[in-house]
Amino acid sequence: MEEDEEEDYMSDLFVNVRQDVRPGLPMVRRMKEAIQKEGKQKEANERNRQKSIKEEEKERRDLVLKSALGNENKGFALLQKMGYKSGQALGKREGIIEPIPLNIKTGRSGLGHEELKKRKAEEKLENYRKKLHMRKQANEQATDQFRLRFKTKQEERKMEGDLRKSQRACQQLDMQKDIDVPKETWYWLEPEEEDQNNENDNEDECTSSDISVSEKLHILTAYLREHHFYCIWCGTTYEDAEDLSSNCPGDSAADHD
Repeated sequence: MEEDEEEDYMSDLFVNVRQDVRPGLPMVRRMKEAIQKEGKQKEANERNRQKSIKEEEKERRDLVLKSALGNENKGFALLQKMGYKSGQALGKREGIIEPIPLNIKTGRSGLGHEELKKRKAEEKLENYRKKLHMRKQANEQATDQFRLRFKTKQEERKMEGDLRKSQRACQQLDMQKDIDVPKETWYWLEPEEEDQNNENDNEDECTSSDISVSEKLHILTAYLREHHFYCIWCGTTYEDAEDLSSNCPGDSAADHD
């Protein structure tokens, strides 16, 4: 065989070193390489970054605070001569073992500034809570007022309906007794088509507008009971006053509930 004989591309050598050509795999590989490269670059920048004076002071302080006192320290040497052993509590009674931790003040504000800042934050929070409480109370009062107005309007509409019912009954009962003119103009229902000039000329109608609906209903109910022995709440005409007083629960809607 010749030395320059061509290699067999179907041999195991070429099959084993064949690259994976699955779709999308090169893109995933490039993304992983980019992420690794970015991470390495960040680590290198962090190592090469010059630390600030505060960071260097903090590192030195933490290193000193973490290391225990040795025999070279005069104060520690005196404690050992007095019988102190490392790890024991100070004093005759059980005291602290670890030294009091340091609270390093790094800011430039004066003493008491943090307490003042904390107090102002608490006052601000308290004022915010008060505003929320006042707003809630205002909403509750507005809701109660709306319900009261709605209830009042419902009662007024019901009272107006009872008054019209009483006026209709009064007109029918008066006409049965051949009464052509009501005792008061508002005792009867007004005609649907009425001349406006007659309304302006009638003084009684003007004075009747000063009476409230509840007063009109009370007066007209008493008139029907006294003159016709009729109760609008029962819807019944009784024989006489004795029959009315003995069989009718009362002269108001509340008595018939």
